[in-house]
Amino acid sequence: MLRTILLASLATCASAQIYTLSPDSMRQSDVPEGRIEQFVHQSEIYPGTVRDVWVYVPAQYDGSEPAAVMVFQDGHGFINTEGERAWMGPVVLDNLIHKGQMPTTIGIFVKWGVLPALAESQRERYNRSFEYDALGERYASFLVDELLPEVADRYDLKLTDDPNLRGIGGSSSGAIAAFNAAWERPDQFRRVLSFVGSYVNLRGAQILESLVRKHEPRPLKVFLQDGRNDLNIYSGSWWMANQALATSLEYAGYDNRWVIGTEGHNNLHGRAILPDAIAWLWRDWEEPIERSRKPTGDRQWVQEFLDPSEDWELVSEGHTFTEGPAVAPNGDVYFSDVREGKIFRVDAKTGQTSLFLENSGLTNGLMFGPDGRLYSCRRETEQIVAIDVKTMKEEVIAEGAQPNDIVVLASGDLYFSSPWNKQIYFVPKGGKKRLVFEDPQSGFLNGVVTSPDQSLLMVNDSRDRWVWSFQIQKDGSLENGQKFYRLETPDETYRSSADGMAISRDGYLLVATAEGIQICDQPGRVIGIISKPQRSFLSNLVFAGPELKTLYVTAEDKVFRRKTRMQGLRQTSPVKPPRPRL
Repeated sequence: MLRTILLASLATCASAQIYTLSPDSMRQSDVPEGRIEQFVHQSEIYPGTVRDVWVYVPAQYDGSEPAAVMVFQDGHGFINTEGERAWMGPVVLDNLIHKGQMPTTIGIFVKWGVLPALAESQRERYNRSFEYDALGERYASFLVDELLPEVADRYDLKLTDDPNLRGIGGSSSGAIAAFNAAWERPDQFRRVLSFVGSYVNLRGAQILESLVRKHEPRPLKVFLQDGRNDLNIYSGSWWMANQALATSLEYAGYDNRWVIGTEGHNNLHGRAILPDAIAWLWRDWEEPIERSRKPTGDRQWVQEFLDPSEDWELVSEGHTFTEGPAVAPNGDVYFSDVREGKIFRVDAKTGQTSLFLENSGLTNGLMFGPDGRLYSCRRETEQIVAIDVKTMKEEVIAEGAQPNDIVVLASGDLYFSSPWNKQIYFVPKGGKKRLVFEDPQSGFLNGVVTSPDQSLLMVNDSRDRWVWSFQIQKDGSLENGQKFYRLETPDETYRSSADGMAISRDGYLLVATAEGIQICDQPGRVIGIISKPQRSFLSNLVFAGPELKTLYVTAEDKVFRRKTRMQGLRQTSPVKPPRPRL
C-alpha cells in the first residue's frame, strides 16, 4: 500500500506544471498606475454585516463618460501585489488597459461580510459561504442595489450600466458567487471569470451545470479554470464539478473558455494566467454579448422548442395584474386584469388591445368552451360564468366556491381550482358542481390543464415543487393521482410559484413558474426552461396565433408573446399524443 501511494505521489509531482507570472503581471516603467481607494461597506441586504472594499481607478479614467466595471470577490486577495501568492490584480489591470486589451475599467475588489461580535469574549460571524456559495439573486442584488451605487457616489465615478461592459470574477467560492450573480442577473453582468470554482454541494451549486443545460441560454461569456488535483471532499469533487459546468456551457453553445491545469485548490495557475484570462474575457468588448443560438450538444430541448429568430414581444401594458389568457375560436386572445376587475381582448388581426368587460367580478382564469363562450372564474361572486362574446349574454354555470383557474373539455364538462380552499371541482355540462379532490396538506392548488387526449388532469401547487397528475374517470371523478411532474425551484425556497399551465399538441406541459416557463415531458421531467420576458412574476400562458404556435404570457402589468416551434391545441379538439420517450 505504501509503495502504491508513493508511486501515485511521484506521478502527480512529475505531471505538475510550474506556473510563472508573465510581464503583464509585473510593473512596467512606461505604464501609468491607477489609484486605489478603500472603505468599509455596511450592508442592509446582509443585515449587520461590514466588509472591506477596494476601488481601483485607472489612470486613463477622466470622468467624461461611464467606465466599464470589473468586480472581484475575495477582493483582499485579488488587490494584493505583495508576496509569492499575490494575484497582482491592479497591476494586471494597469497593463491591459494601457495595451488596449480591455476598456477603461473601474475595478471593485470586495471582501465577504462579517457580522461583528458584540463583546471581546464572542466570535464574529463569517458570511463568506452564506454569501458566496448560495444560489439565488441575493448576492447579485447586494452588488447592484447597494455596492455599485455607493462606490459611484463615494468617489464621484461614472459606472456604466451596460451589462456588456460589466465583468465579475473570483476564485473558489468567490468564483461561484461571480458566476451565479451573472447567471441570475445577465441584465447587469455578462463577463464571468472563474478560477477553481466551488460548483459543488456546499449550498446547492452542483445544480448549476444542470440548469445551464435546461435553461434558454443567457447572454454570458465565461472563462473557467481548474486543476486536476483540486479538492475532493464531502461536498464533491471540484475537478469533476468544473468539468461538468464547462461541458454544460459548451453543450448549450455559450461563448466560453475552459483551461485545465495540474494544481490543487490554490491560485498558482490562476494568478499566472490572470492577464490572458482577463484579456480573453474582454476581447471584442465593443461587440455585445448575445444569447447563444447554436447549441453544440446532442439535443438541447429548449432551443428546439424556440424560434431562434424570435424573442419576447410586448403586446399590452399599463395593467395592474394580468392573468388568465384564453384564445377564442377566431384567434383573438382574452386576458383579465384581476385587481381592476376587467377583461381585455387582443385582436388577432390588428394586434390591438381593447377593453372587453368593465366589471368582471375579480375574474382570474379564463377559457373558451366548445360552445364558443368565454368561461370565467369570478372570485368576487364565487361563480363560474359563461359569456357570449358577441351578445355579452352571461350564464352562471356554477357558484358557491372561490374559483381561480379553469379548464373546459370538449364534452362541455369543466374543472376549476379553488386554491384558498385547497380543492378541485368538477362541473358536468348542464349539471351541478361537485368536489373531486381536496388536499388539506397542500399549499395552493392553482393551475389546471388536461393532457392532449383529455384522459389526465394536471393540477399544480404554487407552494410546492410538484404538479399532480390524475386520471379522469367517465363520471368526471379523479383517480390514481400522483405528484408526478417535478419542477425546478429557486434556491431560497421550495416553492415553485407555479401558476397557469398550457399543453402542447405532442404532450409537453408548460408551467409558468418563478424560474421561467418550465417545459415537462410526458414522464414528468423538466427538460427545458424558457426565460421570462421580464424579472417580475409570471402568472399564466396560452398557445395562440397562426397554427397555435405563438405563446402568450401574462406577467404582472404586461402581456407578451413569442413565436415558438411548439404547437398548442384547442380543448375542443383533443388528440392522442405520441408515445413518450422514456
